[in-house]
Amino acid sequence: MHDMHGKTVIVLLSGGLDSMVCAGLAREAGARIVALTVDYNQRHRVELESAAHIADYVGAAEHIVLPLDLRRFGGSALTADIDVPKDGPIGEASDVPVTYVPARNLIFLSLTLGLAEARRAQDIVIGVNALDYSGYPDCRPEFIASFEALARLATRDGDKGVDFHIHAPLQHMTKADIAAEAARLGMDAGMSWSCYDPTPEGLHCGHCDSCRLRSKGFADAGLTDPTRYA
Repeated sequence: MHDMHGKTVIVLLSGGLDSMVCAGLAREAGARIVALTVDYNQRHRVELESAAHIADYVGAAEHIVLPLDLRRFGGSALTADIDVPKDGPIGEASDVPVTYVPARNLIFLSLTLGLAEARRAQDIVIGVNALDYSGYPDCRPEFIASFEALARLATRDGDKGVDFHIHAPLQHMTKADIAAEAARLGMDAGMSWSCYDPTPEGLHCGHCDSCRLRSKGFADAGLTDPTRYA
């Protein structure tokens, strides 16, 4: 993520640790940040508050919270009345996890692409990660590369020869690497939210895959975990 000084960059900002670090990297690169947060009626809606804090912290020129009710589709423990798995082995499932939201990153990147074209921006930043646990097909490097190629075919600007760039700076980082990067950037990781199943008191549950991966990342990086767990 170089040569972004003064450029308008669209950052897909969920409010999670990964997207927080992406926003921090865009700020470090001198980009003019336009943050897009999708309110898809996820069960962990508290992450929307985190996204707002992060957008303010990085000095986003614009922060759009876009309603898109994916509970109407369902098909995921994050958008339907399906139990979020707890305390099972991380990353050893033979199938895509039930927390996978059907085509979520494809849908979200399509929205960021539309926003990028409307803002005359060519750079999009997304915090997908393929190393640590996910099992999600829409986090693979092949998907990101394919979408970048698709962007040239799907837009007016692309038809005129404009190249869109999909930046996934965390693609090959472990969660420990990402936690360390947040520390290097001087960002308070406590601003971010990871838990898939928050407690009624607004705490991380500490038992879902996302919580345990987060906790392990800070431990492996030798950093204090600022997260408030139940």
